[in-house]
Amino acid sequence: MSPGTETRSARRSVAQASLAFLEEEIGPETVERTLASLSSDDRKAVTLEGAEEVPLDTIFRLWRAMDREFQGQEGWMERAGAFSIESTGRDQYGGIVGKTSPLEFLTQRISLFRLYYRCGRMEVVRHRDGEAVLRLVEFGPSDPLFCARQTGGLQQALALAHGGEPRVRHVRCVHEGDAFCEWRLRWGAPEEE
Repeated sequence: MSPGTETRSARRSVAQASLAFLEEEIGPETVERTLASLSSDDRKAVTLEGAEEVPLDTIFRLWRAMDREFQGQEGWMERAGAFSIESTGRDQYGGIVGKTSPLEFLTQRISLFRLYYRCGRMEVVRHRDGEAVLRLVEFGPSDPLFCARQTGGLQQALALAHGGEPRVRHVRCVHEGDAFCEWRLRWGAPEEE
Protein backbone atom coordinates (compact mmCIF):
# COMPACT_ATOMS: atom_id res chain seq x y z
CA MET A 1 0.00 0.00 0.00
CA SER A 2 1.46 3.37 -0.93
CA PRO A 3 1.56 6.21 1.62
CA GLY A 4 -1.24 8.14 -0.05
CA THR A 5 -3.70 5.24 0.05
CA GLU A 6 -3.44 4.41 3.74
CA THR A 7 -6.31 5.34 6.01
CA ARG A 8 -5.29 8.37 8.06
CA SER A 9 -6.82 7.36 11.35
CA ALA A 10 -5.98 6.35 14.87
CA ARG A 11 -7.53 3.84 17.19
CA ARG A 12 -10.30 5.30 19.30
CA SER A 13 -8.19 4.52 22.39
CA VAL A 14 -5.93 7.47 21.41
CA ALA A 15 -8.88 9.83 21.91
CA GLN A 16 -10.05 8.01 25.04
CA ALA A 17 -6.61 8.18 26.68
CA SER A 18 -6.34 11.86 25.76
CA LEU A 19 -9.67 12.67 27.41
CA ALA A 20 -8.86 10.52 30.47
CA PHE A 21 -5.58 12.41 30.87
CA LEU A 22 -7.39 15.77 30.59
CA GLU A 23 -9.89 14.67 33.24
CA GLU A 24 -7.14 13.51 35.60
CA GLU A 25 -5.02 16.64 35.13
CA ILE A 26 -7.68 19.37 35.11
CA GLY A 27 -11.06 17.79 35.82
CA PRO A 28 -14.27 16.45 34.26
CA GLU A 29 -15.71 19.91 33.58
CA THR A 30 -12.72 20.61 31.34
CA VAL A 31 -13.43 17.46 29.34
CA GLU A 32 -17.01 18.67 28.80
CA ARG A 33 -15.81 22.13 27.79
CA THR A 34 -13.22 20.64 25.41
CA LEU A 35 -15.77 18.35 23.78
CA ALA A 36 -18.23 21.25 23.45
CA SER A 37 -15.58 23.25 21.58
CA LEU A 38 -15.35 20.57 18.86
CA SER A 39 -17.66 20.34 15.86
CA SER A 40 -20.53 17.88 16.25
CA ASP A 41 -18.83 15.50 13.77
CA ASP A 42 -15.54 15.58 15.70
CA ARG A 43 -17.33 15.20 19.04
CA LYS A 44 -19.21 12.16 17.69
CA ALA A 45 -16.02 10.63 16.31
CA VAL A 46 -14.14 10.80 19.63
CA THR A 47 -17.04 9.74 21.86
CA LEU A 48 -19.01 7.26 19.72
CA GLU A 49 -19.08 3.90 21.45
CA GLY A 50 -18.20 0.98 19.23
CA ALA A 51 -16.22 3.04 16.72
CA GLU A 52 -12.75 1.53 16.37
CA GLU A 53 -11.14 4.32 14.35
CA VAL A 54 -11.07 8.12 14.55
CA PRO A 55 -9.83 10.27 11.66
CA LEU A 56 -6.36 11.58 12.44
CA ASP A 57 -7.33 15.17 11.69
CA THR A 58 -10.07 14.85 14.32
CA ILE A 59 -7.47 13.65 16.85
CA PHE A 60 -5.30 16.67 16.00
CA ARG A 61 -8.27 19.03 16.54
CA LEU A 62 -9.00 17.36 19.89
CA TRP A 63 -5.39 17.87 20.98
CA ARG A 64 -5.43 21.54 19.91
CA ALA A 65 -8.62 22.04 21.95
CA MET A 66 -6.87 20.41 24.91
CA ASP A 67 -3.84 22.66 24.36
CA ARG A 68 -6.12 25.69 24.78
CA GLU A 69 -7.24 24.26 28.14
CA PHE A 70 -3.64 23.74 29.23
CA GLN A 71 -2.97 27.35 28.15
CA GLY A 72 0.42 26.59 26.65
CA GLN A 73 1.66 24.76 29.77
CA GLU A 74 4.96 23.21 28.76
CA GLY A 75 5.30 19.43 28.80
CA TRP A 76 1.63 18.57 29.10
CA MET A 77 1.55 16.62 25.85
CA GLU A 78 4.63 14.58 26.76
CA ARG A 79 2.86 13.68 30.03
CA ALA A 80 -0.26 12.77 28.00
CA GLY A 81 1.81 10.43 25.81
CA ALA A 82 3.32 8.75 28.87
CA PHE A 83 -0.14 8.47 30.44
CA SER A 84 -1.48 6.76 27.30
CA ILE A 85 1.26 4.12 27.35
CA GLU A 86 0.96 3.60 31.11
CA SER A 87 -2.82 3.18 30.93
CA THR A 88 -4.18 1.88 27.63
CA GLY A 89 -0.81 0.74 26.29
CA ARG A 90 -0.07 -1.44 29.29
CA ASP A 91 -3.67 -2.69 29.54
CA GLN A 92 -4.24 -3.47 25.86
CA TYR A 93 -0.71 -4.25 24.70
CA GLY A 94 1.11 -5.50 27.80
CA GLY A 95 2.95 -8.17 25.85
CA ILE A 96 4.33 -5.54 23.49
CA VAL A 97 5.40 -2.93 26.03
CA GLY A 98 6.46 -5.42 28.70
CA LYS A 99 9.64 -6.61 27.00
CA THR A 100 12.81 -7.51 28.88
CA SER A 101 14.84 -4.66 27.35
CA PRO A 102 14.29 -1.43 25.43
CA LEU A 103 16.06 -2.87 22.39
CA GLU A 104 13.76 -5.90 22.39
CA PHE A 105 10.79 -3.51 22.55
CA LEU A 106 12.10 -1.37 19.66
CA THR A 107 13.03 -4.23 17.34
CA GLN A 108 10.07 -6.56 17.90
CA ARG A 109 8.06 -7.67 14.90
CA ILE A 110 4.80 -6.04 16.00
CA SER A 111 4.97 -2.26 16.13
CA LEU A 112 3.18 -0.54 19.00
CA PHE A 113 3.00 2.57 16.81
CA ARG A 114 0.98 0.72 14.12
CA LEU A 115 -1.44 -0.56 16.75
CA TYR A 116 -2.33 3.07 17.57
CA TYR A 117 -1.97 4.77 14.16
CA ARG A 118 -3.07 3.50 10.75
CA CYS A 119 -0.60 5.51 8.69
CA GLY A 120 3.17 5.74 8.67
CA ARG A 121 5.58 3.70 10.69
CA MET A 122 8.39 4.10 13.19
CA GLU A 123 11.67 2.63 11.99
CA VAL A 124 14.79 1.96 14.02
CA VAL A 125 17.44 3.57 11.82
CA ARG A 126 20.33 2.65 14.09
CA HIS A 127 20.92 1.16 17.50
CA ARG A 128 23.65 0.03 19.84
CA ASP A 129 23.87 -0.75 23.54
CA GLY A 130 21.78 1.77 25.42
CA GLU A 131 20.89 3.94 22.43
CA ALA A 132 18.68 4.02 19.33
CA VAL A 133 17.37 6.46 16.75
CA LEU A 134 13.77 6.14 15.53
CA ARG A 135 12.44 7.78 12.38
CA LEU A 136 8.79 8.38 11.48
CA VAL A 137 8.25 7.63 7.78
CA GLU A 138 5.29 7.89 5.41
CA PHE A 139 3.06 9.46 8.05
CA GLY A 140 1.86 12.47 6.07
CA PRO A 141 0.74 15.80 7.51
CA SER A 142 1.15 16.00 11.25
CA ASP A 143 0.87 18.39 14.17
CA PRO A 144 3.60 19.49 16.64
CA LEU A 145 1.46 18.09 19.46
CA PHE A 146 1.75 14.64 17.86
CA CYS A 147 5.55 14.90 18.07
CA ALA A 148 5.42 15.82 21.76
CA ARG A 149 3.02 12.96 22.49
CA GLN A 150 5.37 10.50 20.79
CA THR A 151 8.28 11.77 22.90
CA GLY A 152 6.43 11.11 26.16
CA GLY A 153 5.01 7.81 24.96
CA LEU A 154 8.40 6.52 23.86
CA GLN A 155 9.95 7.46 27.17
CA GLN A 156 7.27 5.60 29.12
CA ALA A 157 7.44 2.56 26.83
CA LEU A 158 11.21 2.33 27.35
CA ALA A 159 10.77 2.61 31.11
CA LEU A 160 8.24 -0.26 31.03
CA ALA A 161 10.76 -2.30 29.01
CA HIS A 162 13.26 -2.10 31.89
CA GLY A 163 15.04 0.95 30.50
CA GLY A 164 15.57 2.56 33.90
CA GLU A 165 15.19 6.30 33.47
CA PRO A 166 15.31 6.62 29.68
CA ARG A 167 15.96 9.88 27.89
CA VAL A 168 14.08 10.66 24.69
CA ARG A 169 14.80 13.70 22.55
CA HIS A 170 12.96 14.75 19.42
CA VAL A 171 16.03 15.66 17.37
CA ARG A 172 14.52 16.26 13.91
CA CYS A 173 11.05 17.57 13.16
CA VAL A 174 9.09 18.22 9.99
CA HIS A 175 7.55 21.22 11.75
CA GLU A 176 11.00 22.78 12.00
CA GLY A 177 11.86 22.22 8.33
CA ASP A 178 13.42 18.74 8.51
CA ALA A 179 12.50 16.10 5.92
CA PHE A 180 11.29 13.72 8.65
CA CYS A 181 10.88 13.38 12.41
CA GLU A 182 13.47 11.48 14.45
CA TRP A 183 13.83 10.65 18.11
CA ARG A 184 17.08 9.80 19.89
CA LEU A 185 16.53 7.32 22.70
CA ARG A 186 18.97 6.45 25.48
CA TRP A 187 18.57 4.15 28.44
CA GLY A 188 20.61 2.53 31.14
CA ALA A 189 23.40 4.40 32.94
CA PRO A 190 23.23 8.18 32.35
CA GLU A 191 25.89 9.56 30.03
CA GLU A 192 26.92 13.03 29.24
CA GLU A 193 24.83 14.49 26.44
